[in-house]
Amino acid sequence: MMSQDPENLKKSAKEHSEKLAKTGMELGKIQFSYKIEEKVTKEYWQKRMNDFKKYNEKGLEYYNQVNSMMNLVNKEEAQMFLLRISKFRQLSTTLSETMEKIKENPSIIDSKDRQQSLWSKEIKNQITEQSYKCLRHEMDMNTSFREFYEKYLKKILE
Repeated sequence: MMSQDPENLKKSAKEHSEKLAKTGMELGKIQFSYKIEEKVTKEYWQKRMNDFKKYNEKGLEYYNQVNSMMNLVNKEEAQMFLLRISKFRQLSTTLSETMEKIKENPSIIDSKDRQQSLWSKEIKNQITEQSYKCLRHEMDMNTSFREFYEKYLKKILE
């Protein structure tokens, strides 16, 4: 499993850890929330898409750093995490596409609109479901990294 000498491993793990902490802080500052608000302006949805794009890019940077760190000590688990990153990218793309549909037609999100078509209702359900899936997936990724950290990295970094 660990093929390199312990001192190099510790040094490398520390560097990765510092970089990860810095990216984690930057990600935290973006403060994107997956909560869906019933705002019916194009401007709101454009801003939301921009915020999500920024959050998502920083999130992917963060998870790729997590992956590099995992790769130091366990290539197999790092590969599994890479699949999770790929799924996160896929879920994010789908969510962005749905936000785009709402931006083009913001009344979709208005629950007071009694005249809503089936199409509008479906998109409204999609955005709720996709936001939830992204949130859950991120929570799972973070849990899996925390467990990995406890199991492999904590004693190296002490």
